[in-house]
Amino acid sequence: MLRDAIRSLAEAKIAPHAAAVDEEARFPREALDALVLADLHAVHVPESYGGAGADALATVIVIEEVARVCASSSLIPAVNKLGSLPVILAGSEDLKKKYLAPLAKGDGMFSYCLSEPDAGSDAAGMKTRAVRDGDSYVLNGVKRWITNAGESEYYTVMAVTDPTKRSKGISAFVVEKSDEGVSFGAPERKLGIKGSPTREVYLDNVRIPADRIIGAEGTGFATAMRTLDHTRITIAAQALGIAQGALDYAKGYVKERKQFGKPIGDFQGIQFMLADMAMKIEAARQLTYAAAATSQRVAAGSGEGGLTFQGAAAKCFASDVAMEVTTDAVQLLGGYGYTRDYPVERMMRDAKITQIYEGTNQVQRIVMARNLPK
Repeated sequence: MLRDAIRSLAEAKIAPHAAAVDEEARFPREALDALVLADLHAVHVPESYGGAGADALATVIVIEEVARVCASSSLIPAVNKLGSLPVILAGSEDLKKKYLAPLAKGDGMFSYCLSEPDAGSDAAGMKTRAVRDGDSYVLNGVKRWITNAGESEYYTVMAVTDPTKRSKGISAFVVEKSDEGVSFGAPERKLGIKGSPTREVYLDNVRIPADRIIGAEGTGFATAMRTLDHTRITIAAQALGIAQGALDYAKGYVKERKQFGKPIGDFQGIQFMLADMAMKIEAARQLTYAAAATSQRVAAGSGEGGLTFQGAAAKCFASDVAMEVTTDAVQLLGGYGYTRDYPVERMMRDAKITQIYEGTNQVQRIVMARNLPK
């Protein structure tokens, strides 16, 4: 029922604007409005804070179905979870009430500020500082590659509170867009997901109340890594949706396109390509859904191991599949697939980022190797 509902909404309210959002590199306001109206913009927020209380698998299905028609729009529910999950995992009760309630209502989106100009894969090498000053912290630094920056009202910011301890000297904070000293760089000019703004976030003597720290001092990096264990699965879901959208479009095209007197879908060479695409997508789906189930059990406090491996595996595999499937979809459409008149070239461009963000696929393989199932 959930899949049917979100697919209907996506096809009616989001898909018609997807090409224009990409072409104009503008934020998908129509998608945000539709998702908020349907209470699907941040389904992961617990019911106790006014949210829908969706489990990890339901969240995956929402992201997958939105990504099937518009990858940029799927980053609304995905990044809302990424940005707010540190608060859910480690924030005080007061912090949860203060920020999860407006997120659930649709009054503001959440973004996640981990990466910096010189701290990408080596996130522990960050330089942004947070210095305690009485009842406040003062933050200074630059965060880069921040999804939905400038559109979001709230930002989970990782900053160094003790430079002598490397990763154990990093803390997490909630920063608001309206805080004095917060500003944003120009939107990056990107290959894909052009409707989701990616900007630098500048923190210039940003003074925030000390109670906006997420958890204890020095626990921010651990919280960031725990967050990614869960949210890499949302990137797998996004990749899965992009791949499914490309396959669906290609299947329809090969039934209509005729050469040598019959639909090209009647040729065995084309059928084999479609079969391989569908097989890879189904394998990615099973891996992603299984990882989501593990994520839910861990979130419920089961103490089950394996999430770090499964999350990395799902993200890595599904994003590689998305790149392969969208490339094949372009091939199936031939010259038409290479033009912006058809959606598969957009899907191919959008798919690429899923192999890069929330940890490159090379980093995912490192993570998997260090967390091989016993």
